[in-house]
Amino acid sequence: MMLQMIRAKRRQVLVDINTQRDFLLADGTACIRNHRRVLAHIRRVMAWARARNVPIISTCEVYPDGAHNGDPSYCVDGTPGQEKITYTLMQRRASYPADGNTDLPRDMLRRYQQVILHKRCMDPFDEPRIDRLLSEVCAAEFILIGVSAEGAVKAAALGLLQRDKKVSVVIDAVGYHENHEAKMAFRKMEAKGATLVDTRKFAGTSHLRLVGICDCESCQRICQRAAVGAPEED
Repeated sequence: MMLQMIRAKRRQVLVDINTQRDFLLADGTACIRNHRRVLAHIRRVMAWARARNVPIISTCEVYPDGAHNGDPSYCVDGTPGQEKITYTLMQRRASYPADGNTDLPRDMLRRYQQVILHKRCMDPFDEPRIDRLLSEVCAAEFILIGVSAEGAVKAAALGLLQRDKKVSVVIDAVGYHENHEAKMAFRKMEAKGATLVDTRKFAGTSHLRLVGICDCESCQRICQRAAVGAPEED
């Protein structure tokens, strides 16, 4: 039975992919290359969604502490790195584990602004509960942000497009590990039908430079420059 999240096809849904500490903070075990810029834009998109009450479907990777059997060493269950960045969490939210089930309460997307779904895989559609939700939710537009362009974001975009969904990818709110691979991924998403946009389309322009969460040398240098009114370096 279709999940009645949106009665008419006119509203947007934000798909927030892997906005976790291990991916987005400099001391994370799998930090993306463009984390400073991406953090600021993710924060703006999240603020826009919060203000407009846009429904949010969040995916989070989680792996057991099993380096001995080849499991990833990032986003390990129970570690700080597996946690979501604080400002990506809404007050009204529900969370579901990566347990291979597909059960979902019919009214959850009316009761909560944000649904957080965990997965033990890169591709969101390889997790049964996420596959079901993204396949059944009816919306005019799915807006994608998160990590990484060449990995989970690309997989989510292509999976949604295969299911005849309209997809917009906020490219300045998407992180990557390899610049060349990310560019190839964006081209493929666009070729398959996704629209590539930037944060200004949804959140307008902003002078926000500081996100108040990353302690890396690069981010702290920007903090110091902003404090004295110096221009930000690219």
